[in-house]
Amino acid sequence: MEESLVKKHEQERVTWGVYSEEMRRVCHIAGPMVAVVSSQYLLQVVSTMIVGHLGELYLSSAALAISLSGVTGFSLLMGMASGLETICGQAYGGQQYQRIGIQTYTAIFSLILVSIPVSLLWINMETILVFIGQDPLISHEAGKFTIWLVPALFAYAILQPLVRYFQIQSLLLPMFASSCVTLIIHVPLCWALVFKTSLSNVGGALAVSISIWSNVIFLVLYMRYSSACAKTRAPISMELFKGMWEFFRFAIPSAVMVCLEWWSYELLVLLSGLLPNPQLETSVLSVCLNTIATLYTIPFGIGAAASTRVSNELGAGNSHAARVAVLAAMSLAVIETSIVSATLFACRNVFGYIFSNEKEVVDYVTAMAPLVCISVILDSIQGVLTGIARGCGWQHLGVYVNLGAFYLCGIPMAALLAFLVRLGGKGLWIGIQSGAFVQCILLSIITGCINWEKQAIKARKRLFDEKISADNILV
Repeated sequence: MEESLVKKHEQERVTWGVYSEEMRRVCHIAGPMVAVVSSQYLLQVVSTMIVGHLGELYLSSAALAISLSGVTGFSLLMGMASGLETICGQAYGGQQYQRIGIQTYTAIFSLILVSIPVSLLWINMETILVFIGQDPLISHEAGKFTIWLVPALFAYAILQPLVRYFQIQSLLLPMFASSCVTLIIHVPLCWALVFKTSLSNVGGALAVSISIWSNVIFLVLYMRYSSACAKTRAPISMELFKGMWEFFRFAIPSAVMVCLEWWSYELLVLLSGLLPNPQLETSVLSVCLNTIATLYTIPFGIGAAASTRVSNELGAGNSHAARVAVLAAMSLAVIETSIVSATLFACRNVFGYIFSNEKEVVDYVTAMAPLVCISVILDSIQGVLTGIARGCGWQHLGVYVNLGAFYLCGIPMAALLAFLVRLGGKGLWIGIQSGAFVQCILLSIITGCINWEKQAIKARKRLFDEKISADNILV
């Protein structure tokens, strides 16, 4: 019975025509998604840069506030929203269109609930920072900045499910236009609020909040009134509460998978502060982390495309097409990382000047450049593999992989090389990248062992069972 639900493509050969067509589809999704992710990421970068021109105190406090808000809030919401890539992506492939709208509302409601305790944490951020021994002046300014970011938190709780709603349907133009326009407007808005009002540094946080809310409003209006969303648009009803268990079942491991990796790199910065020359080491590691974080938006976009294509095809029962989508996405990742890492290595003597004019810092960054290039390669591979994991719905395996790779291997290795072998910042970076290497190996093994036919049967069975359950509830 279940076998008949799946189209028997597993034994078909991957011809050049099929491969090139799938590559075109992946590129069609990945390109706009890279722009969307980059635009959203740059909102906070622009605010930090503009606030930094007010002075060193405001720069350090804004950077601290942005970092803490990312660790405690934005990463959590982004990770949880990624659960929709499994639920809605497979539902779209299975032509259960109304479920997509309902699950999007469920995700928005759930993330708003999660944002309430997070916002309380943000409101008390100054007290927390002082308690853990941070400078009182920096803590005060960082606390103020974080409070003004609270509206952005709730906007983000709505934005991320909306992004997944459009992503899994390959409705990319509205997201692309909205994100790019928002970023363009954000630059003069942030400058005006910081320098032309009495808000000063907190104007940067308010600008982020306004910009994210503007993006949300545009996407909500498009979702509500565009004919392109007609088949997936659903009325808001009490039915959104019925899908909360299914959402959290995928959202929690998705969030843990994202946060475990994100937190490991933040821990790296904290460890750098314990080295003999903490100011230099922290500055250089911050430059390296900002570099790979910015460049990671490219493989993240490709990973989003892989997740969309894999989940759509599994939901439709096309196991062979899902396998071809994986092949195309991985090929695109290899091409992308070859170009980016080679370009970064060629510019190793100058790219440090983007962040600092201090020759000591620039020289150190130049010495770290080969290691950063290796990080770019590993990030590109794991970014796509993680997207495939979301499309298949095995985020729980990603949790175990990240936990073992970074916290049993990467962080201990980083501490050992930095403090016992005395390699300093290089040791920290080599250690964390050993964790990233283990992560890539484990994810590659898991992906290589996937039985795509069974994955398609599993996806179709879950969709079929849930449809019967929903019909019984309605009856």
